[in-house]
Amino acid sequence: MSEKVRISRPRTTLSADAARRIALAASGFGSGRPEAVHAGQMQRCIDRLGLLQIDSVNVLVRAHYMPLFSRLGAYDRALLDRVAWGRKSQRRLFEFWAHEASLLPLVSQPLLRWRMQRAVTETEGNGKLRTFRRERQPFIDEVLREITDKGPLAASELENGGAGRGAWWGWSDGKLAVEWLFYAGMVTTATRRGTFERVYDLTERVLPATVQALPTPSEEEAQRELLRLSARALGVATEFDLRDYYRLGVADTKARLAELVEAGELLPVAVEGWDRPAYLDPAAKIPRRIDARALLAPFDPLVWERDRTERIFDFFYRIEIYTPLNKRIYGYYVLPFLLGDRIVGRVDLKADRANGALLAHAVHVEKGIDRRKIEGPLSDELRLMADWLGLERVIRGRAVRARAG
Repeated sequence: MSEKVRISRPRTTLSADAARRIALAASGFGSGRPEAVHAGQMQRCIDRLGLLQIDSVNVLVRAHYMPLFSRLGAYDRALLDRVAWGRKSQRRLFEFWAHEASLLPLVSQPLLRWRMQRAVTETEGNGKLRTFRRERQPFIDEVLREITDKGPLAASELENGGAGRGAWWGWSDGKLAVEWLFYAGMVTTATRRGTFERVYDLTERVLPATVQALPTPSEEEAQRELLRLSARALGVATEFDLRDYYRLGVADTKARLAELVEAGELLPVAVEGWDRPAYLDPAAKIPRRIDARALLAPFDPLVWERDRTERIFDFFYRIEIYTPLNKRIYGYYVLPFLLGDRIVGRVDLKADRANGALLAHAVHVEKGIDRRKIEGPLSDELRLMADWLGLERVIRGRAVRARAG
């Protein structure tokens, strides 16, 4: 059961508990999981979140699959693949830089055209790509002609793409060219291949014509709508939380927030224990209780902004992938465990696909939490995850008390 928030101006105070329940309900944890997941439920979940962050790490499962599992339970990942990278008629999502690399509903594409245009005018975007574009515009034009003539191509398939320059972000000239074209909206992701390599094609050949025909809103209205979407997904949030969701600029956010507050589309509130002002989605609900049970990916919208996570859950969380082994506190790929309306622990997980096992290297129980009360729910969630990933066994490591970050 839940009730609609009825808060009128001027500023009203929310308790910390109420803010936490609002945030959880807004993020899709306000109701139980369905018995079976169909495409419509999946799409509604994505629409509520606004986007799914993409990340290359695959030690457990790729990041964009996890938020749906956390909220809906076991589902067919092929459903997501089809709406993200299937035939043109099946497409419901597209890739772009929103909160990092992201999958977004197609209806959001016009809301980001201003960002694409700013890439062209060099008033926004990756500095490395802007420099490359200024220095190598003829080469970029050549790459665009090659994709136009040949159809979908990965950066590695370009005739004169060149070699990469080392690991991680040591991109080749070809990769820099297609990534600039991607940011400018001239090409988009046609599909993903092999090791999740992005394959590029002209945007008009990938996105449905109905989406391309949608009118382009002004920068100001697009930014207002992105903030509305952020507020809906977060429920209650600070200015930084709202700005960070789609990585909007500081000045743009301040101007648009003032307009939304003036129009009554965001309600200023003070949250108990928060050291900065907050804004409430007028359509948000406060459930009387939350009965969630979920393992959360490091890139889940509920926890990706680490200061917000600590503010709402009193849970200090940092991903330690890039931390040297001898300096890690909790493990390589650690997922928070949400139970009820609290984050009660964290689990260092890996999918050992060769041996058909889900490895829980360590379970860290938060201070003040009775390990016996979470053991059963955590075991059930690990078993559900193993089944979802097609792994036969769950192998548990040690259980220890979490330390302060």
